[in-house]
Amino acid sequence: RAWDRGKMAGRYAMGGNAMRWMIASDIHGSKYYCKKLLEAYDRENAGRLLLLGDILYHGPRNDLPRDYSTKSVAKMLNEHKKDILCVRGNCDTEGDQMVLAFPILADYCVIAEGERLIYATHGHIFNEKNLPPLHQGDVLLHGHTHVPVCKEHGNYTCLNPGSVSIPKEESWHGYLILENGVFVWKDLDGEEKIVWKLRE
Repeated sequence: RAWDRGKMAGRYAMGGNAMRWMIASDIHGSKYYCKKLLEAYDRENAGRLLLLGDILYHGPRNDLPRDYSTKSVAKMLNEHKKDILCVRGNCDTEGDQMVLAFPILADYCVIAEGERLIYATHGHIFNEKNLPPLHQGDVLLHGHTHVPVCKEHGNYTCLNPGSVSIPKEESWHGYLILENGVFVWKDLDGEEKIVWKLRE
């Protein structure tokens, strides 16, 4: 399983003044798991919530997630519209944008972390088989597969938070926290699963 690779990563102290990000993907219209994600967002005291796409529609390849309610998910997320950054997933459309009060149709966004670039996208266009423009040491961050990933390549690292509502390959319903160059995968109850630190 792809996420097993990161289980032996060490723990690192968090501190400093860097923004604390919560990163999540693939809610797929689940009212139940969206509510748990937002509860975790409040508990984590994060400064921003980055969503990696596939927000409302469950998609033709997936079963309906628990408490499927696109209207309820839209309402809950819209209440946090000032906190949310989002990229477009393969299940997100202009119709979805009409009911969401924050932009969702960008194919990617970037976060500067020191001298490194974190290239955040959904994963259906840019992924390990089709890389975006990256420099040595950059991070490719995407969702789409519903499987947590922490995989170091020769010149970049690929990270995936997994899925909020429909995890696959025996993984967990969860999210990712980024602060001071440290990435922490957690389940929706806040239990740490993987810790990885950007190399100096």
